[in-house]
Amino acid sequence: MNLLESMIQRAQSNRQRIVLPEGTELRTLQAADRLLRDGVADIILLGEAQEIMTIAREANLINIEHAIIVNPRAHEKKELYVELLLELRRKKGMTPEQAAQLVENPLYLACLMIKNGDADGEIAGAQNTTGDVLRPALQIIKTLPGVKVVSGAFIMLTQTAQYGENGTLLFADCAVMPNPTAEELASIALASAQTARSLVGVEPRVAMLSFSTKGSAEHEMIDKVREATRIARELNPALLIDGELQADAALVPSVGSSKAPGSAIAGKANVLVFPTLEAGNIGYKLVQRLGNAEAVGLVLQGMAAPVNDLSRGCSVNDIYNMVAITANQAIGLKQNSEPKQL
Repeated sequence: MNLLESMIQRAQSNRQRIVLPEGTELRTLQAADRLLRDGVADIILLGEAQEIMTIAREANLINIEHAIIVNPRAHEKKELYVELLLELRRKKGMTPEQAAQLVENPLYLACLMIKNGDADGEIAGAQNTTGDVLRPALQIIKTLPGVKVVSGAFIMLTQTAQYGENGTLLFADCAVMPNPTAEELASIALASAQTARSLVGVEPRVAMLSFSTKGSAEHEMIDKVREATRIARELNPALLIDGELQADAALVPSVGSSKAPGSAIAGKANVLVFPTLEAGNIGYKLVQRLGNAEAVGLVLQGMAAPVNDLSRGCSVNDIYNMVAITANQAIGLKQNSEPKQL
């Protein structure tokens, strides 16, 4: 059983309520139809019911009738959500009129449903930009306690079994922070390690990437990576992390032993933390397109509840997989919040 299959099976055995704000988007409905058929999650679609069912009938999507459909403009909890949004944003100057308008925005409504306990996670981005998806999530759901940085990771399923964890690696940050500070980069490394552990099911070995390995070059950008590595170690002394490392030194054992002798990470990394967003975004797309790897994500890290972003070029299969991943994140967050039995 591969990684995605195991995630799907786990989601089926502990079904979560996943809200899809882009409820009239065809690929979203096609994925929802399969998800409902397979029992991967309980699906909440946002949109006008008649429009959704018309699209479903025309596309022969017979399982959509089992979804919960919520019309953002008219539903029984609308006033409750208006009050909730007003409570959350009053100090930022939000007026009742603004709140009443925003709750009709499906991206805001989805986050309010999660905040109120009416849904467990959200997937969007087939029609909306990352910024539009993230804005209400950060305003309403916010980050986990102690977490100040939200970042985006991709699980890269490559055809090179000799690298990472049998060809599986985690890349971050690929979507959110353009030029993180050392402190922010350390936070991204810690969040990525947790994602690798909770979603991929591996013990993370984190490489902090740069264009230098252990002093082979000097530049302020390298200094940032070194400082981030130091901070991450200080915050989590048990974490297996090293930097600065070039990509080949991080992945290839012979190069790692030559360039970074004695490193516990060099040549063995399964989590790659990129120094800037442009490096991470370019890196994952090159591996995906030139290396024929499957890029599973985007997985947003650091949120208090799972909200994940899709590419507007996503496939039906991408949406299906991301719902399974979001369900797994929700399961993990609930398990971590449960009181420990003595």
